[in-house]
Amino acid sequence: MALDIRRFIQRFVEEAADHLPRLREGVHTLEQDATGSAAGTASKEHINELFRSAHTLKGSSRMLKLAPITALAHSMEELLSAFREGSTLPSAASLGLLNQAIDALDDYVGQLAQGAAPEALAAADPALCKALESAAGSLPEAPLSDAPLSAPPLSDASTGPTAVPSPSSTKAPPAAPSSASPASALALSDTVRVRLDRLDDVIRLMGEVLSGHHHLHGLVEQARQLGLSLPAQHQAEFHDFQREFKDSVLSHDALMSDLHDRALQMRMLPLSVVFDPLAQMTRELAQSLGKQVDCRVRGSEIELDRQMIDRLSDPLIHLLRNALDHGLEAPAQRQAAGKAPRGQLTLEAWQDGGWVVVEMRDDGAGIDLAAVRQKALSRQLLDEGQLALLSEQETLELILLPGFSTKSLITDFSGRGVGMDVVKRTVVDELSGDLHLTSSPGKGTHFSLRLPLSLALMRVLLVEVSGVTLGVTAPHVAELVERSPEEFIDAAGQTTLILRNEFVPVVALATLLDLPVVPPVADKVLLLVVHQRQQKLALIIDVLVDERDMVIKPLPNHLRYLPLVSGMVSLGRNTLASLLHVPALLERSRQTGLRQTAPMPTDAPRHRILVVDDSLNTREIEKDVLEAWGYQVTLAENGRDGLNKALADSFDAVLTDVEMPVMDGFALTARLRENDAYRHKPIIITSREKEADRRRGIEVGADAYIVKGSFDQNNLVETLRALLG
Repeated sequence: MALDIRRFIQRFVEEAADHLPRLREGVHTLEQDATGSAAGTASKEHINELFRSAHTLKGSSRMLKLAPITALAHSMEELLSAFREGSTLPSAASLGLLNQAIDALDDYVGQLAQGAAPEALAAADPALCKALESAAGSLPEAPLSDAPLSAPPLSDASTGPTAVPSPSSTKAPPAAPSSASPASALALSDTVRVRLDRLDDVIRLMGEVLSGHHHLHGLVEQARQLGLSLPAQHQAEFHDFQREFKDSVLSHDALMSDLHDRALQMRMLPLSVVFDPLAQMTRELAQSLGKQVDCRVRGSEIELDRQMIDRLSDPLIHLLRNALDHGLEAPAQRQAAGKAPRGQLTLEAWQDGGWVVVEMRDDGAGIDLAAVRQKALSRQLLDEGQLALLSEQETLELILLPGFSTKSLITDFSGRGVGMDVVKRTVVDELSGDLHLTSSPGKGTHFSLRLPLSLALMRVLLVEVSGVTLGVTAPHVAELVERSPEEFIDAAGQTTLILRNEFVPVVALATLLDLPVVPPVADKVLLLVVHQRQQKLALIIDVLVDERDMVIKPLPNHLRYLPLVSGMVSLGRNTLASLLHVPALLERSRQTGLRQTAPMPTDAPRHRILVVDDSLNTREIEKDVLEAWGYQVTLAENGRDGLNKALADSFDAVLTDVEMPVMDGFALTARLRENDAYRHKPIIITSREKEADRRRGIEVGADAYIVKGSFDQNNLVETLRALLG
């Protein structure tokens, strides 16, 4: 999809409408401060503000190839830089030149607002630019020779090619054609115009060639096997051929990969294209909402594929509106809560390997989980039983569901329940990225978007299930393991495997896809463990076919309703394979698990359990098990911590380890039995299989003893049910 330059030009016009009055006001202030040829000390901050505004206009216009505006802003920046450094002092003449430049910029912006094309703008007045730079005390031979050429023109392919600024738009023409040497004439035409759709086609075709070239490696292996079957007198000669063939394939692999990478670089754009307009939008929206906000932007120089940039704008706008309307409080509310009246909004990006992380953080009120649960019930998105099974993180992520909004009043900014859905659908479904949300009451909300640098070529694992070849993008793959079915356990009605002290649900991929399930012929089954953030799922597959870099083809319009498929990949010889959408697989598996789960009746009271253990993994495992069955769980990290929490609150049962620092489980049990509130409440001890420990547990008053080495979550649940009734 081509980038719509008109949208970005409109944002530039809006941005300029904010900076131009600021420039006029600042110059006017300098005129008032100026006394003869000297400037007062009070004008330093005004000079800094003027410089920042000119610099912003220069950078934004340069990115959009608005050469006349860039030229004027550059010359203004030179003069303002001299003011700031003190090498030149403001004077009536120099300030008059700045006012002329502002008028010219205002005229250019007005033309753009009326729909003028960028290439239709007249060249900047060379005399004015020269006068500004002369007043600054520096006259570079080519004021715009430092303009970066790394970013391609932001043009819409449907409107034709974007004109590259001609040399006459940035330099004065030569006095006579004969005065220019052939070398200098050639130097003026070192760029060409390329339609974005044509560049996209080149990148796509190069990716196809790179992906299709992979089958040559199979031919290399076939040649090696063939050589071994030849008579001995021919093997040496064939071996030389096979070695040369292999070297040629490897050499071409490296060459094509390098060509593809270089082509992708031509399509990369800095995030400033999106970040800068968002900073301006923050000020405007905050003012309309009666709020005070400082927007901090970091990492805007990080580059993404143009296709990613084009799709990223809307999600970030929705996140911005959500932060301003839902998150950040009004000045009076913030002061009442002990905060500064001005809210803080941070937009930051950095590169992490082949990924770019974009974060938006605010220091607002955070998300009210109680309001989220109530809204989910009122909208009948979930029933009370399903809500009871959700963790705090899962409850928090309910705001990403379609039609969800905690806003009671629908405004121009929020309340319709479409914003967060757009964010999730774009980032996760369309861009093959990841979205993570955290929130702390009274402290703020944090959105983290993890995006691939490009969608043009990705690492894909090819697997076979029930005779069908399917693909999974490598970033969603955690590991590939073999396990015996005897190692599977039943966790609240869900088949589960313990991997490194972590419960991972197990499901046959064929079952999720409604394919016929092929019974395993070996003693062990092959598991492809996929993940999204902290959520994991072990998929039973038949065969791992291959792993390679592949071009991701989008689904045709008539197939985009398929929730479990995110795209297609070419296997060569006109064969396509479906690319599985891992987030949708995780969601389907979770819903299937909820339907299979038989938790405690929803109308029964939710028992509160105190879990005491010095092992973080053990605490979290037991918490997950118990919460899956409808219990409310509180954690403590040692006996002393457990005793304090037990005495400060009321729990229906206590589950404690024995071997802990500060206070062990025996001492904790004895102290609890001394308290009237816990004299008859169930206490379960977990420890090693030692008869002495078992006897001592009984002596101090434990109701049950569960051996850790043979830990069975069903046994734990059944024990609690028996004790609690």
